[in-house]
Amino acid sequence: MTASGRRHPRRPRAFGTTVFAEMSELAARTGAINLGQGFPDQDGPDSVREAAVAALRAGRGNQYPPVAGVPELRAAVADHQRARYGLAFDPEREVLVTAGATEAIAATLLALVSPGDEVVVLDPAYDAYAAAIALAGGVRVSVPLRPERGAFRLDPAELRAAVTPRTRLLLVNSPHNPTGTVLTRAELTGIAELAVEHDLLVVTDEVYEHLVYGVEHLPLAGWPGMRERTVTVGSAGKTFSFTGWKIGWLTAPADLLGAVLAVKQYLTYVPAGPLQYAVAKALRLPPAYFDGLRAELADRRELLVAGLERAGFGVFRPAGTYFVTADIRPLGERDGVAFCRALPDRAGVVAVPSAVFYQRPELGAPFVRFAFCKRPAVLRAAADRLASLGPAGGRPAAADSPLSTV
Repeated sequence: MTASGRRHPRRPRAFGTTVFAEMSELAARTGAINLGQGFPDQDGPDSVREAAVAALRAGRGNQYPPVAGVPELRAAVADHQRARYGLAFDPEREVLVTAGATEAIAATLLALVSPGDEVVVLDPAYDAYAAAIALAGGVRVSVPLRPERGAFRLDPAELRAAVTPRTRLLLVNSPHNPTGTVLTRAELTGIAELAVEHDLLVVTDEVYEHLVYGVEHLPLAGWPGMRERTVTVGSAGKTFSFTGWKIGWLTAPADLLGAVLAVKQYLTYVPAGPLQYAVAKALRLPPAYFDGLRAELADRRELLVAGLERAGFGVFRPAGTYFVTADIRPLGERDGVAFCRALPDRAGVVAVPSAVFYQRPELGAPFVRFAFCKRPAVLRAAADRLASLGPAGGRPAAADSPLSTV
């Protein structure tokens, strides 16, 4: 009890303000260019936005939609999985619409993880994972993605060593936030074989599935023995640049989906009905839209990568997502948190320290994350500002800070 006689909250006390809120507030206060939080600075396709307006005006979804999602969107998700990946899901029993991917992950972990169960997670990880595991009473066990030859890679021996008799579930994210890594076929095969061998459940966060550059996104549910044990999470926000709509979904076998639905109905109950009809339309856009999105973001990736290299950072060129991880050691820095807090005043740009994504923050201490889902003019302006950090014209990554070790 406190002096005032009030009890302190327990679990909520462990979750402070997110780093995204802190850095966005810092950007607003200083007028810095915000390359920290991952949201586009332009809306998605007009046809999708107008579909939402039309649904509102027609009264479609203005009252409670079905708890599992409107049939049109569930059918569109199922058709998307079949057309792109050859995965067949029953839209009535194996597709669930959620309030963004974050709710999908939270509801799944609350449904499938019991107190004391271990959940193996790739480290670093989106910060909502740790919160959802804790709320479920689970134990987070992290396996690091190691910086290696300009990318972050998974060591299959470390993954195997992390699995114990208490392991219940593997939580996998590819394309991976924050590193931009896309897991290779060999890495995914190792994960699938381990899950089947130990009869583990798998949750795979694939919200960046369409944001890949020169590589292929491969859903884990497509591996032998994986469909019946895998919950796959998707989202409209990243692919269609409507992050504020918070429309996500998951596909899973009926028994797992039923367990998740039983929890999800007591969280948001349902997400915005009219927006579900618009996302159904978005998922049926022609392939040219998805190809154009990748090409546009690939160009923006190169703008930011070039600017960071000129400023003197060591840069990991991402194979997916819209994030770039940069090494601050060539700039004579070691502490990414302190660096990011000072960066708005030093250079007028906001980034996010990678350490906040790690269970072992020291592994991410020298890294920071920048987002390139911004207009080219904004990225050029940010690059010009960041150039002040290094000598005239910037310099490439220094030899004393290789991108293969921490």
